[in-house]
Amino acid sequence: MKRVLDACRGSRMFWFDKQNEDAVFMDKREVSEELCDGRMLEVKPDIVADFRDMPFDDESFYMVVFDPPHLIKAGENSWLGKKYGILEETWPSDIRQGFEECMRVLKPNGTLIFKWNEDQVKLREILNVIDYKPLFGNRRSKTHWLVFMKESG
Repeated sequence: MKRVLDACRGSRMFWFDKQNEDAVFMDKREVSEELCDGRMLEVKPDIVADFRDMPFDDESFYMVVFDPPHLIKAGENSWLGKKYGILEETWPSDIRQGFEECMRVLKPNGTLIFKWNEDQVKLREILNVIDYKPLFGNRRSKTHWLVFMKESG
C-alpha cells in the first residue's frame, strides 16, 4: 500500500520526484495538451476521481496532499484554467467536502498538507468553511502551505 495521496495531482508541479513510487496521484481530469506558450500540459493521474468523493477506504494514508483548484474566474479554455483547474460556484461546500474526505482517508495522527493561492479567494475564506485548524504554515506571495494533523482515534 502506498503511504501518500496527492488528491489533486494536476501536473505534479511541486513534486521533486514526479514519479514517486510511494504516492498515489489522483485527479478528476486527464489532459495532454500543448499550451499557448508551447509547453505541454500533462495531467495523467494514477486514479481519475473527484476529491469530494475519494475511492479509498477510511484511514488509508499517512499523508495527504490537497492542492485544489483556486480560481473562480478563468476561462474554461484559458491557459490558467487548464493548468490549475477552476472552482465551481459551490466552492465553499466543495472545499469543505474535500477536507472531510482528506481527513477520512488519513490514518490517525496522519498529516494533511494543504496548498492554497489566494489570488481570487482569500485563505481566511477557506479557513471559515472548514472545521480544521492548521498547526503551522508558510506564505510566499499569495501562495500558502498549511499543515494539519488528524486527531488520533
